[in-house]
Amino acid sequence: MTKRAYLDHASVSPLRPVALEAMLPYLSERFGDPGRLYHEGQLTRVAVETAREQVAALVGARPRQVVFTSGGTEAVNTAVAGAIARYVAGAAAGGGRPHVVTTAVEHSSVGDACAREEVDVTTCGVDGQGRFDPDEIHAALRPETALVSIQLANHEVGTVQPAATVAALASDHGALVHVDACAAFGHIALDSGALGADLVSVTAHTLGGPVGVGALVIRRGLRIPPLLVGGAQERARRAGLENVAAIVGFGAAAALLDDATLAREADQARRLTEGVLDDATAVGGVSLLGDPRDRLPHLVCVGIDDVEAEPVLLGLDQRGVAVHSGSSCSSESLEPSPVLEAMGVDAERSLRVSVGWSSGDDDVERFAEAFGQVIAQLRALRA
Repeated sequence: MTKRAYLDHASVSPLRPVALEAMLPYLSERFGDPGRLYHEGQLTRVAVETAREQVAALVGARPRQVVFTSGGTEAVNTAVAGAIARYVAGAAAGGGRPHVVTTAVEHSSVGDACAREEVDVTTCGVDGQGRFDPDEIHAALRPETALVSIQLANHEVGTVQPAATVAALASDHGALVHVDACAAFGHIALDSGALGADLVSVTAHTLGGPVGVGALVIRRGLRIPPLLVGGAQERARRAGLENVAAIVGFGAAAALLDDATLAREADQARRLTEGVLDDATAVGGVSLLGDPRDRLPHLVCVGIDDVEAEPVLLGLDQRGVAVHSGSSCSSESLEPSPVLEAMGVDAERSLRVSVGWSSGDDDVERFAEAFGQVIAQLRALRA
């Protein structure tokens, strides 16, 4: 069977061999509850704490700041709900309805988590490259602003955001700051302390770790109520028996990404995505979406004139190439990407290509050949 070109690492990246190898013992003979004092429990406790140190090193935090979750979505929900609950608990009587400031290009978990709470929400817009304006966010702050929730980089077009600037402005105002770093984590350097955020969400599955595990990094000295209750796991910050195997795999993948490896993989990813962009835009009517320079190295998004995304996706898939689109046809919700709509571009004619640790030149070459064939065929049919 001919090897397929998998170019959707931004959705999920294949499990790195080092992560799989680390996980295997914890899927078989090492099965103890990390909260127990007997030998089997202590073996898994050591494994969880080692992984906590490994993830903390990659995110620029201390191990005790890292709270393991079931993924980025739970981390985001914990940050939003916890920040609002903390504000409500500390507000004086009649202090006003809690307020959250966010942007139009955040992951859907941010908006949905806010919608579930009894809060006022100000959603700031973005420019044509998907970047929000720190001054607009600053102007939206109120005395009752409990939280500012922003992303470090965009998950659809890859634009890197001025998150540190926003964090400084919001912190001066007294609001908690949550930065969703899930799309950027493991692809660009991340120092949560230098970022200035109170809460940072990360996930494992886009950097070659296992699916179903992530973390919320909480600023030292900050306490927020847990989202999940019913146990004292994670120092009473997240109830539920730890998924030891997944946590261990997360740690192993994070440990692999030391400064040199992270820089090397980023350089390789940028070279590959620039090749993708060159090949795609060589076809008439194809243009880049998002910032051409200040973007995530592993991700590129293009718009295609005159052709909708669904037949492009299907045509590429038939030719052994897997990519993603912000169009409604490729979404479980059957709604077009709100990110692209906020940018003022046509989500129905978008294509996102993302590479990862397992990608190579052969994947880009396969994409280039298939993409040109598919677009030519579809335009001929349309004509």
